[in-house]
Amino acid sequence: MSKHISAAPRALDLAREVLNIEAAAVQTLATRLGDDFLHALDVILRCEGRVIVSGMGKSGHIARKIAATMSSTGTPAYFVHPGDASHGDLGMITSEDVIIALSYSGESQELMTIVPVIKRQGAKLISVTGSPSSSLAKAADVHLNAAVDKEACPMGLAPTASTTAALALGDALAVALLDAKGFGAEDFARSHPGGSLGRRLLTHVRDIMRSGERLPMVREDAMLSDAILEISRKGVGMTAIVDAGQHVLGIYTDGDLRRTLERKMDFNTTPVRSAMSANPRCIGPDNLAAEVVQIMEQYNINQMLVVDEQHRLVGALNMHDLLHAKVI
Repeated sequence: MSKHISAAPRALDLAREVLNIEAAAVQTLATRLGDDFLHALDVILRCEGRVIVSGMGKSGHIARKIAATMSSTGTPAYFVHPGDASHGDLGMITSEDVIIALSYSGESQELMTIVPVIKRQGAKLISVTGSPSSSLAKAADVHLNAAVDKEACPMGLAPTASTTAALALGDALAVALLDAKGFGAEDFARSHPGGSLGRRLLTHVRDIMRSGERLPMVREDAMLSDAILEISRKGVGMTAIVDAGQHVLGIYTDGDLRRTLERKMDFNTTPVRSAMSANPRCIGPDNLAAEVVQIMEQYNINQMLVVDEQHRLVGALNMHDLLHAKVI
């Protein structure tokens, strides 16, 4: 225990230094972006095949992450190990593909072995290195400079700041491609159908709202007693107040009921329109259910009415419906 305590100040100082060095590396990278980045972006956008990302060692791990990020954001990509490529996997690469090769030194033997074959096939090559004068950088159609001032490793040996910079550069490419392609939330959801993320992005209001006989509503000339009975029958914690055309005029909730009790109103003789909350927040059936969550949290409400384009009542839902659908 005493050893842990005595080591704590140095450990924290070292950890903070690592984070500061890596943050500075990414910040420097941001100031360096220019025409080469736009050229790389254009090459990928024009690609009629797949984006293939490759690298050895730690660069290989980063390459896998870049390929995964691109694939999930609208740019089909996969990782090819350069060693495996030399033993048959080059057959997966066609002239219509774009290869992104990562090597901080730019002299990775495994990558340089397959570069001539890639070039001969006619595939485009984008290199990400820390040395613009390296063999890989010179062979590439586009070179992205991911150089860092120093590694965060105290010995300057383990790839740390350099891999962080390469990863950030890959994320920058993926997001720029996403934006250029107009890739939206629903597109993202189609490649993430499983788990809570898919549910949040794929579930629409109409999928979980209460409608038909389950929809709580009373006319504007109904008495408070009628509204309370409707709340009790439908179990949503509120009822909509509508006119003859079913246009929403207001909402009467459990909270409004408490305020009615405080004002000592007569439930049998007081019209609900006298105690309702007029012009309640509503949402359309084609909106994402996740938007309901955001509105409820923002305005501290637990129920929401669903209306069509003419502001006619078509549904209702509450926080329990969202929880049951596992949207939150």
